[in-house]
Amino acid sequence: MTDPRLFVFGPGYTARVFADRLRAEGWRIAATCRSEEKKAALESQGIEAFLFDRGRPLADAKAALADTTHLLVSIPPDGKGDPVLDQHARDLADLRTLDWAGYLSTTGVYGDTGGEWVSEASWLKPTGERQKRRVEAERGWLNLYRQYGVPMHLFRLAGIYGPGRSAIDSVRDGIAKRVDKPGQVFCRIHVDDIANTLRASMARPTLGAIYNVADDLPSPSHEVVEYACRLLGVEPPPLVPFDQAEMSPMAASFYADCRRVKNDRIKRQLGVTLTYPDYRAGLEAQLAAGL
Repeated sequence: MTDPRLFVFGPGYTARVFADRLRAEGWRIAATCRSEEKKAALESQGIEAFLFDRGRPLADAKAALADTTHLLVSIPPDGKGDPVLDQHARDLADLRTLDWAGYLSTTGVYGDTGGEWVSEASWLKPTGERQKRRVEAERGWLNLYRQYGVPMHLFRLAGIYGPGRSAIDSVRDGIAKRVDKPGQVFCRIHVDDIANTLRASMARPTLGAIYNVADDLPSPSHEVVEYACRLLGVEPPPLVPFDQAEMSPMAASFYADCRRVKNDRIKRQLGVTLTYPDYRAGLEAQLAAGL
């Protein structure tokens, strides 16, 4: 029996953490990238690399995907739709070696609930274009399962943080802000707990399943920044009312939705125990590790 092979469309922050974990276990890893420079960098790390982008499908999809046992898709949809589905749905449908496939989506598909809790059974009411594209992409991936039996699993991720992408890092970089919008909370998930959840799903595949991946403590963003400052022993930035805060349109758009995300299913069905059940545990561990 050959070693399992993970093929990653879009090895971003989360997918790379997961792929590196599997590589350490002896898995073969293949991934796409958008430039020859990135291709060379991936190959230097023992990862098979293939050029892929909107308008540039895999040059030889059959060869690139050969022997793939597990598939992870983390490329977001663009204005034209999902680039992986648009260019390689048929190739994936024909892939007979595939035991498991995962698509990384977002809890943004639920839209704004005014802070009420949502579960995987909740209505999808996306408020912005990016979220609407995600809903369409989810439908496309689920259709690939329903029509062709591709072993898809959807993972709706809350706000991702971890070493290099946390409140500790933004405080150190001098870019942290404390924005106050009364009643506003955000849900988060540590990148390691995403990896734990994906691994658990591989061990207990349920084809067509959808999972919320979030921690146990929805919280205002300004509290997280304040806690990071406390851990670092620095004065927190001033608390600024939302309507006076200087933010990019992208950053401000995240404040349009407020919801709390239930994570019962990953615990009950996959047996996941969160390593970092709240932001405090995640930030404390990062600082303790010297990261």
